[in-house]
Amino acid sequence: MQFGIFSVGDVTTDPTTGRTPTEHERITAMTQIALKAEEVGLDVFATGEHHNPPFVPSSPTTHLGYLAAKTERLLLSTATTLITTNDPVKIAEDYAMLQHLSGGRVDLMMGRGNTGPVYPWFGKDIRQGIPLAVENYHLLRRLWRESVVDWEGRFRTPLHGYTSTPAPLDGTPPFVWHGSIRSAEIAEQAAYYGDGFFHNHIFWGPEHTRQMVSLYRQRFEHYGHGSADQAIVGLGGQAFMAETEAEAKRRFRPYFDVAPVYGHGPSLEEFTTATPLTVGTPEMVIERTLASADYAGDYQRQLFLMDHAGLPLDVVLEQIEILGREVVPTLRTEFERRRPAHVPSDPPTHASLVAAGPESPHHLVTPTASLASAATTEETV
Repeated sequence: MQFGIFSVGDVTTDPTTGRTPTEHERITAMTQIALKAEEVGLDVFATGEHHNPPFVPSSPTTHLGYLAAKTERLLLSTATTLITTNDPVKIAEDYAMLQHLSGGRVDLMMGRGNTGPVYPWFGKDIRQGIPLAVENYHLLRRLWRESVVDWEGRFRTPLHGYTSTPAPLDGTPPFVWHGSIRSAEIAEQAAYYGDGFFHNHIFWGPEHTRQMVSLYRQRFEHYGHGSADQAIVGLGGQAFMAETEAEAKRRFRPYFDVAPVYGHGPSLEEFTTATPLTVGTPEMVIERTLASADYAGDYQRQLFLMDHAGLPLDVVLEQIEILGREVVPTLRTEFERRRPAHVPSDPPTHASLVAAGPESPHHLVTPTASLASAATTEETV
């Protein structure tokens, strides 16, 4: 099973000191966080993509390319690649280039994003978010899998005899996750292609997560990719740890209360009861994370948000140290102990996809086995 860190790259004032980091300091901090993740034995670092203040990660492949040169084994991913406002032609080029630079240590998560004003900045209409996600992703699959593409759709100019360069490393496109908090259509899209489904899981309770993941699993099986429990699932999470629960709450409460996303709303106690946010001891984080599989099923990737809400870098690095040294080793053991033999432990990697060969379903534009009983992607999602 893969464990890692994801960052949304917010620039937030530290409520305990009143100091706001510069954008340069925040970008540098994200780099240090990724390096720390590798140092303590985590598997993945994922960056968000935002094009508006107070966020800084507007160019994920630039940052991940830099990290590829600074790391040796860390898998580089995205917490969101905006499939709606980015041109799929540019996504195809950028992430294939990153594949080559990183030696295949890359996958990416497609998402629509949750910032409405971004759409018109890139000439798009937020009311077309789902159709954009569907059309753009299907074109991206073709660009990565066909040497010459002739294409015409609703949302960009046609392509005639177009070849995307560079081609994916070893002729093998990156593995793709589809991330969604609440859109059933995106869970359906992930299932249709046999891709991974990532549920952020930091703002919603277990019942909502169970419903979203269950839908994806059922449709994954419907489309002939394997049994429902073999579907590739990832979950987000958030934790803050100390030697005692009281100490963790004392230290984290000022940051929670003013956090850009959930601050000024429910109390810390209410939020930790209703969602997977765990503020307490490492043992509490282990217990609550393991419990995720009780309602989401056996899954393959767990990412933690550790650097949100103005937490200073030294505190974040301390938290990652605890996560890597005290929490993740136990989680690895316990998740694998309960996992049935026929359920994959890890999501596909570049190495496993290359080993599967060029005739494997991953290399098909539409790998769905049950097309005879299914509608087209556009009709389905």
